[in-house]
Amino acid sequence: MNKPEKEFHHPAGEWQQPGPKNNGIWDQILAQDAGSGEATLLQRYEAGAATPPETIAHEYWEEVMILSGELTDLRLGQTFTAGMYACRPPGMKHGPYRSESGCSMLVFIR
Repeated sequence: MNKPEKEFHHPAGEWQQPGPKNNGIWDQILAQDAGSGEATLLQRYEAGAATPPETIAHEYWEEVMILSGELTDLRLGQTFTAGMYACRPPGMKHGPYRSESGCSMLVFIR
């Protein structure tokens, strides 16, 4: 399977929390291949939102572009801002995160 073909449009997908412990963090799936798990999504942190305190690692590639706002990696003590990009291979440790003012990101999962 592949992601669906879509011409320019206003995404109408619902915003959903990625997990029960992620209060104030929301995902909107833009395109997804259910067979492979590949997905393109918008992720939004409300002001003051934070991930659970554990370090994060995925079993998939993840690319993230911060579109607006700021995101702080609490483990590294670094704040990342709009225009910054990350490309993470499977197993790469990152986070936990907090956003004081909120942020929006474009995320690719493969």
